[in-house]
Amino acid sequence: MLAAIGVGSLQEIFDRQIPEAVRLRRELELPDGLPEQDVYEHLRALAARNTSVEDELSFLGGGMYDHYVPALIDMLTERSEFLTPYTPYQPEISQGGLQVMFEYQTAISELTGLPVANASVYEGPSAVAAAAYLAKLHNGGGRFVVSAGLHPHSIQTLRTTAHGYGAEVVEVPLTTGSAGGAHGVTDPHAWAHAIHADSPDGARTSAAIFAQPNFYGAVEDAAALSAAAKAVPGGEGSGAAAPVVVSQVDPITLGILEPPGACGVDVAVGEGQALGNRLDFGGPSFGLFAAREEYLRRMPGRIAGQTVDVDGRRGFVLTLQTREQHIRREKATSNICTAQALNALAGVVYLVWLGRRGIVELGELLLARTHYAREQLAALPGVEKLHEQPVIREFALRLDADVAAVRRRCAERGVNPGVDAHALSGREEDRGVLLVAITERRTRADIDRLAEVLAAAVASEQRETVAV
Repeated sequence: MLAAIGVGSLQEIFDRQIPEAVRLRRELELPDGLPEQDVYEHLRALAARNTSVEDELSFLGGGMYDHYVPALIDMLTERSEFLTPYTPYQPEISQGGLQVMFEYQTAISELTGLPVANASVYEGPSAVAAAAYLAKLHNGGGRFVVSAGLHPHSIQTLRTTAHGYGAEVVEVPLTTGSAGGAHGVTDPHAWAHAIHADSPDGARTSAAIFAQPNFYGAVEDAAALSAAAKAVPGGEGSGAAAPVVVSQVDPITLGILEPPGACGVDVAVGEGQALGNRLDFGGPSFGLFAAREEYLRRMPGRIAGQTVDVDGRRGFVLTLQTREQHIRREKATSNICTAQALNALAGVVYLVWLGRRGIVELGELLLARTHYAREQLAALPGVEKLHEQPVIREFALRLDADVAAVRRRCAERGVNPGVDAHALSGREEDRGVLLVAITERRTRADIDRLAEVLAAAVASEQRETVAV
């Protein structure tokens, strides 16, 4: 084989292809192999170090949520015809998988109020980055304006991908009160200014991106943000193109919030984990992606369509395939090949299980329990609301104590009080902020237990701080 391709050794192939700076030049530091039974014991010991949401009272959120997953989902997703196929390249033998994709797209389209949806993408943050790239392809701009209320992981992912094609990411702050306390929503004046201001390098804004609800749980005025983004200076005849408005949505809240399509949003993306997928080490999950029809051919991933065969029978096909392995190469709108179809199947089964009325009832239940939890916890000494904006499932508190230390004290009593926002975002302004998520699995008694444990933990930490 070496002679046939004209090289003298395997090393010569490496030398020609792999830059010197990235070569390891040493053996991998791997331990010696173990017998199977020893490997089993080692893995069992590692697994025992984990704490699952079944082992503690958990109020974790920050992007992943502990919703109940009905047994129906496991029964269907573990069927071999769904579990083992890779991708439906041959429609004549893939009708079941293609129909799942079509039904999933229909459900996401109805949920978001947008006419087209794809058959899922990898996860929430990469969906945001893919939407921004769609916008760049659509209007040619070189700047993305994002609200600081977007999930930090989404902002980081967007910055990473934007760097690759020379685009700028401009972050718009949230509103703050006169006393410095965050009001928790996107500053509308800063938002409009950042979108329509002249860039030093002349780059136009190609996408304006916000979250609904935002990272701190606050419900944004989606219609106002969309209208401000599309208010082209100089009017419609000025020649300036309005940016593509992207909303990172929480699908669970769409049972009671106005759908993004009705708020002037062009593209809706989101994290699908809450729809029938468990908290399995932070994944796997799937990404939602829906848009207006004019963006159809710029959408990443796959889109299944319904048709009829020569005998008039209903059938399903892959209508659009924009991924790189379909020989589009530089024309591809996404280079992530994984569609997460199995996780998306769990999502559509969950939505069908809930039904049109069920998702509304779930949203109303979360609204009531979250309000109760927020008021109970904010009344504790050393605890206050980060903002007064409406919330649905998650809210932010500011603690007069070190959040990491408070979380450790709570964990000792079997309670995980929530997410340390500073640890997740790295922002200095998030120091002292605790994100608390309430799902239907958290009862009023659970919330009262959290209030008791959190109050004791904050008080203990304050006393220890004073003593030091």
